[in-house]
Amino acid sequence: MTETTLSSYVKEPLVFAQENFKSQDELFEQVAQKALDLGWVREDFLERIKKREATFPTGIQLMNLGAAIPHTDAECVLEEFVAVVTLQEPTVFYSMEDNTQQVKAQIVFVLGLNQPHAQLEMLQSLMGLLQNESVLAELLLATNENELVSVIKKNQL
Repeated sequence: MTETTLSSYVKEPLVFAQENFKSQDELFEQVAQKALDLGWVREDFLERIKKREATFPTGIQLMNLGAAIPHTDAECVLEEFVAVVTLQEPTVFYSMEDNTQQVKAQIVFVLGLNQPHAQLEMLQSLMGLLQNESVLAELLLATNENELVSVIKKNQL
């Protein structure tokens, strides 16, 4: 079994640095459209990720910032990826621990995985990353896609 590291799933076309989205729907639309254009997801990916996020929110409140790890059903993912989005202005997600609590996410990892074990490993790997304040700060400071990818690779995430 290959190692599930973030850097092996982060692919440049789906890395968005210092973006501004008015809502999580807008963020999902951007990521889904790009993934669809690349042929990495089925047509129903967008609808499913929105529905899943509404039912099982993925916002995580950290010490100094909010994050989110939205994902959806494996069968609508054709080519695996993890989209990384850093935001200039936080986008509201709801907490995975309490779906009445808002989380103002500044970094979002959209998981497009089609192997159930990979999804669990990736979630664990991301939870480790989210507890590393210095790496998160570096990610948030990255001003473009190249910098964002190099922070991930440099830290062997």
